[in-house]
Amino acid sequence: MSLIPDDKKELLTNEFKAKLENPVKILMFTQEIECRFCSDTRQLAQELAVLSDKIKFEVYDFVADASKAKEYGIDKIPALAIIGKKDYGVRIYGIPYGYELQTLIDAVINVSKGKTDLTDKTKKILAEVTAPVHIQVFVSLTCHHCPIAASIAHKLAIESDLVRTDVIDGSEFPQLAQKYAVMGVPKIIINEKTEFVGAFNEDLFAEYVLLGEY
Repeated sequence: MSLIPDDKKELLTNEFKAKLENPVKILMFTQEIECRFCSDTRQLAQELAVLSDKIKFEVYDFVADASKAKEYGIDKIPALAIIGKKDYGVRIYGIPYGYELQTLIDAVINVSKGKTDLTDKTKKILAEVTAPVHIQVFVSLTCHHCPIAASIAHKLAIESDLVRTDVIDGSEFPQLAQKYAVMGVPKIIINEKTEFVGAFNEDLFAEYVLLGEY
């Protein structure tokens, strides 16, 4: 059974045709044993990839292809790495279904463009980042605010070579949700020390990224 409804596929086909500029690779890291949502994540990404000839889908085994996982900094599964002209550090951990399907769609489109619609103010703030920044955005599949925060975080990674962003479904990684005391979503953790909850506007989000350096 298809995970993406046929009417949604038609809309996405047209959206990708209009918005995708350069080829995009969706790299799937999986393991068929002891991974509850790996097969569904794989199916979902495959269904999305066939909607445009500019999207290429590749599958890697988390254990057998450990060197590939290390190359892309993948430390848990299921994982999706969205790669464009270069690796912008855009990652999704867990099945991007429900409201989170939009997070994957936005990531594919923005990575394809290699640029974003972030404001000049936000880009100016990002230009002040001088050290590596790791953003983790904890989401749930039923949170309608989460794709907004996730998309902004991914855009920050696309715009700055020093920023990488992991969007994580907290329900699939309960040990991480517990570690970071995720009581509400979206919850954002920056460099393990700065955190906030909610979908902030993009320039304030960028200010938090800058704060997370120190």
